[in-house]
Amino acid sequence: MSEKSRRTVPALNLRKAVVVVPTYNEADNVGRLLPEILQQDPRLSVLVVDDNSPDGTADVVKGLPEFGDRILILERPRKEGLGAAYIAGFQWILANTDFEAVFEMDADFSHDPAALPLFLEHIERHDLVLGSRYLHGITVVNWPLRRLILSVGANMYARFVTGLPVKDSTGGFKCFRRSTLEMLPLDRIKSDGYSFQIEMNYHCWKRGLSIKEIPIMFVDRQVGVSKMSKRIILEAMVMVWALRLRRIR
Repeated sequence: MSEKSRRTVPALNLRKAVVVVPTYNEADNVGRLLPEILQQDPRLSVLVVDDNSPDGTADVVKGLPEFGDRILILERPRKEGLGAAYIAGFQWILANTDFEAVFEMDADFSHDPAALPLFLEHIERHDLVLGSRYLHGITVVNWPLRRLILSVGANMYARFVTGLPVKDSTGGFKCFRRSTLEMLPLDRIKSDGYSFQIEMNYHCWKRGLSIKEIPIMFVDRQVGVSKMSKRIILEAMVMVWALRLRRIR
């Protein structure tokens, strides 16, 4: 199923949205990525959440022409993981801005900026829009077979354990309505990597929110180093059982 709607969602006349891009040593990518994001739609801005990258990522961001207008930055003192970076970005947005929709997006061009308008179209009618690599077959380019098997298996495992009815619960290209983030217990979400994505989706599903999956093309990064680790994989394997066994509030 491509659509998991469990409530009637009021139409959203979207005026402004923000793409949250966590970074750690992405200086070679952000200078090209952020302008590409902004050119997709005039309603879009970007919030870079940088974990004190030693390669000068923050300096690259601050040197872009749109910095201070449509490009914002949240600088954190140290690297604390993907999940913590997103939570910090979400909380900052909710406390300091009036953006009506909030994206998650990787900094390494594995997520195509050209897909952003399709997310904007669907968030008008849904609480959460997920970019799926496995909605219509497998739409992944340049991944080693071992990594692909791991990802497909992780999604099957998460769906089996939790009952979460989505094809790609571990993907990191998605769009939340502001009202969706306001419903979630952001201060209690401490997971990272795969686990973070599953947990956020699970909280939305258990609250009966409308979730829409749309197909995306995922291309493995060509610059930089993947942040995947054995710890992240193990955390996801354990966390899905914790989700199933505990009461979601």
